[in-house]
Amino acid sequence: MLRVEGVCKSYSKGGWFRKRQQQVLYDISFDWNQGECLGIIGESGSGKSTLGRLLLGIEKPDRGNITFAGKPVTDRRTRMGGISAVFQDYTSSINPFYTVEQAMLEPLQLAMKEQKMRESKMEGLLVQVGLDASYLPKYPHELSGGEAQRVCIARALATEPACIVLDEAISSLDGSVQTQVLELLKSLRTSHGMGYIFITHDIQAASYLCDSVMIFRSGQIEEMIQVERLGDVQSLYAKELLRKIMV
Repeated sequence: MLRVEGVCKSYSKGGWFRKRQQQVLYDISFDWNQGECLGIIGESGSGKSTLGRLLLGIEKPDRGNITFAGKPVTDRRTRMGGISAVFQDYTSSINPFYTVEQAMLEPLQLAMKEQKMRESKMEGLLVQVGLDASYLPKYPHELSGGEAQRVCIARALATEPACIVLDEAISSLDGSVQTQVLELLKSLRTSHGMGYIFITHDIQAASYLCDSVMIFRSGQIEEMIQVERLGDVQSLYAKELLRKIMV
């Protein structure tokens, strides 16, 4: 359903007179299928979050194509109901001057015209992520990290997407809260019949949530493997990465 074909991405670096291009992604190709949970694992600076922004249509590749159900992800209509996202920094994901209700209204206003339907939908979404309607009038600074990230997940669910891109979505949370959010994500995947692209440096979290993982290195796919076969990775880099993470 989501197809990435020959994607390359670079950025300009340097001053006005000595600009140079730094390539971040090199010829990335893979498919994501309906209901699948794919982990993208890599160290900081590997390019995995850049790939996430391209998957969401936030940025465009220099070369190659990214399509969802055969249509370009850069088209907002393709993303609506198709792809949504939850990011690492929940504090900047929600406008600090918005209440939870206002933040959740944003994706619902285009899909639902009647206010009563929107209110009912918001309350239902909050319940699904372990919160309730009492959170609607609250502001982000009144929420704990776990609560704020649950609101972000509820908002991502609002358009009933087939795929949610989770970009380091649990890395800024405390350990016990990470476990709770992972359990929630696993439960929501089953109840909604959707899938995830889980971008992370945490191999243990990825192995708990994902069906398969992509090992990412210096803007390239080093290896792709099913989670149950993680111990059988072939490349030296993947073996060393797993050794460092699992210590």
